[in-house]
Amino acid sequence: MHVKRPRLLAGITAACLILSTPVSVRADKATEKEERIAAHQAMAIQSNERADWPTGPVVSAESAILIEVETGTILYEKNIHKQQYPASTTKILTALLAYENSSLDEIVTFSRDDIFSIPKGSNHISMNPGYTLSMEDCLRALLIRSANEVAYAIAAHVGGSWDAFADMMNERAKELGAVDSHFANPNGLPNEEHVTSAYDLAMIGRAFFAIDYLDKITLEPKLVVEKPNGVLTDWNQMPLIPSGKYAYEYLVGCKTGYTDSAHNTMVACAEKNGLRLICVVLNDDNPMYSEDTIALFEYGFNNFNKVNVSQTETKYDIDNIGFFYDNTDIFGEAQPILSLNKDDCVILPKTADFKDLTSTISYDVDVPGQAALITYSYQGVQVGTVSLDLAKGTKSNYSFDAEEVPSESEPPAEAKPEEKAPEKTSPKDVKEKKDHASAINPTVVKVIVIILIVGGILFGVFFFLQKNFQFFSFDFGIRKSRNHEYARQNLKLSKDVLRDRKAQIRAAKKRYKDRLKRR
Repeated sequence: MHVKRPRLLAGITAACLILSTPVSVRADKATEKEERIAAHQAMAIQSNERADWPTGPVVSAESAILIEVETGTILYEKNIHKQQYPASTTKILTALLAYENSSLDEIVTFSRDDIFSIPKGSNHISMNPGYTLSMEDCLRALLIRSANEVAYAIAAHVGGSWDAFADMMNERAKELGAVDSHFANPNGLPNEEHVTSAYDLAMIGRAFFAIDYLDKITLEPKLVVEKPNGVLTDWNQMPLIPSGKYAYEYLVGCKTGYTDSAHNTMVACAEKNGLRLICVVLNDDNPMYSEDTIALFEYGFNNFNKVNVSQTETKYDIDNIGFFYDNTDIFGEAQPILSLNKDDCVILPKTADFKDLTSTISYDVDVPGQAALITYSYQGVQVGTVSLDLAKGTKSNYSFDAEEVPSESEPPAEAKPEEKAPEKTSPKDVKEKKDHASAINPTVVKVIVIILIVGGILFGVFFFLQKNFQFFSFDFGIRKSRNHEYARQNLKLSKDVLRDRKAQIRAAKKRYKDRLKRR
């Protein structure tokens, strides 16, 4: 008995140590999480350092950004260019490339590498080698279940290989404005060379969330996919969707991610009253990453407005500058040849006024139909642009820097009228056209009046010549010679007037450019 007692005590001690180990590990992890959150919350928020800018919320994410989609205005920024691990938020770029480079009815075949290259315990839909799915089902499994073997299968199908697809990812990311990223795989599984930033994911998100089809997939409450071995049903676990724990009523779409090295990540889009925002949080924790995203959306909607430039701008008032009118209309019905784009907007804090903005104008544009681009800033932050567009029917090869106007010896070629397909007309349209045709056209009246005046003058000249016809033998020859001299003088006078008019136009252009520079 005395021999067994020490053994019994040793066994009990060992058992206690084994049972207590998980508790200790959990306590250490909880402490580590709390310390990480506290450290992230203490970090500087760069947008809060802007003068006269709404103060943004303190978030638990190490990196966070909030942008307005249309203008790209950065409303909130915190370490937005710090390279981070994106985890499964990578899949918005994978889905975007698949959507852009394949059709939904294409058949994707799963290889052994696609299936057995994912870590045990990572998200999957239990595919086997040789199984096939349509691209549509692949996209749904990718965005709802976040299936990693599906990401590999899509990459091999679209790119030909995983490496080739990674090259496609990096190229497309740069095209969308990414500056901090390097993508090494299509699913975001841990890889030291697979990094991005909050800013880059927001730029990629602008393209992803512009596709309604992909947005709607992310909001579906469950995944139902027919596989060769049966039907798979799985629930959407993303917290902000309508069926989620943190359902957000203005949500357009989202994608979440998690790995031990990336922690919780999210890319989301929301829209309210015409204001569409994208939020990215990286290296965050659960449930704070959901709370942070909602807090940032609320910050954006509560503190910023979208302002239409053409309805507000007075500095570039086209109607008050005669140079911007086509002066070839002798009847006084000239229309402006330039106008501010009617749809372009800027984003302003609700406490700011449009007159508080500063602006610069650039004529270095290569977009057809545009003559210049005006960029607006508030407290050093770019808040939007508006294009100065050529009116329809105006030639787009006009140059503000031209020193000479075309000479009369080189008249511009007449533009060929555009051929339009015949439009269907209703009885109401026919009646309106008849009424319009029967109405008196003011231009026609003006032409008739001018013809009558000119005709009267010609008749008077003819009557005068007829009255003096008796001097035909000698005097008429003199009169004819004098008439030729008068004609030459009138022609010279017309050329002088035209030359003066050209000089006036050049002076007007110079004055306008000087006026813009002074402002």
